[in-house]
Amino acid sequence: MTPRERALLALLSALHARSYRFVTPTPLTHGRIVARDDKRSAQSLIDIFGWSLPFTAAAIDPEIWQLMRAAEVLREQTDGWRSTVRVSSLDGQLYLHSAYPTEAADAVFFGPDTYRFCNFIAAELSAFPQSKEGLRIADIGCGSGAGGIVAARFLVKPQVLLTDINPSALLLARVNAAAANIAVETLQSDVLAQVPGTFDLLISNPPYLNDDQQRAYRHGGGALGFDLSLRIAERALQRLNANGKLLLYTGVAIVAGEDPFLRALKPLLAQANCDWRYRELDPDVFGEELERPCYRNADRIAAVGLVATQNA
Repeated sequence: MTPRERALLALLSALHARSYRFVTPTPLTHGRIVARDDKRSAQSLIDIFGWSLPFTAAAIDPEIWQLMRAAEVLREQTDGWRSTVRVSSLDGQLYLHSAYPTEAADAVFFGPDTYRFCNFIAAELSAFPQSKEGLRIADIGCGSGAGGIVAARFLVKPQVLLTDINPSALLLARVNAAAANIAVETLQSDVLAQVPGTFDLLISNPPYLNDDQQRAYRHGGGALGFDLSLRIAERALQRLNANGKLLLYTGVAIVAGEDPFLRALKPLLAQANCDWRYRELDPDVFGEELERPCYRNADRIAAVGLVATQNA
């Protein structure tokens, strides 16, 4: 690990030792909470690493301050210092990701979708054959790495690959995996273009919104935002070993009661030699997006899960 990554790992360890916990809400909820008092400075670690509030050097534990300096996550502003990372908790582990608001093109997102994605993985892998060692798995567009880390806990000594087009995501994913004591390899790749070989398990939680700024962590491409999800499904179905499994969590704008992503997905599934299941995991997410012109014909945005298993 680089010196910066070691400092980030030490920062997570120090927060864990202080029993830090924070569940990250949606950006809209986050904004509403901090708007209650937009002059408030941080009084706790949760304020600093959860709510992304400004703070003074005197208000923070000296050890945490020094680790933040070494990890290069301090940003000085007119209202004080701010952390450039947030830290969220999930199933007893802490995960680094980008500070609020996530406006940068290379932001690393973590929020309610992450919790739903990881719950989806846990539910599906609880019946996965756990006796076989060394299964090859990959998290496509890994972001913080939470999905791959959670999946690895259900397997015996898996070979874990975390891929993302965003180098900032890969850096934080490496640290998060080390903090969880999960051995991983990271690789910068556009979907699976730079990734060799086949896999026993492929998972993905791609961006699925139509984003005006086309930020990588948020923009899924196409009029309704599901183009990237469709491309991931197509490429992943070609890379599964016999009995290999694809777990794809994404979102889709439902139009006039119909699911256009599933309609586009069915021909790909028909061509693949696989069994598959598909269901809505949450019928209504990111409802505020419906106010934007690109969603003027949508009824709602639903979170969905595809489970495809390659036949032997």
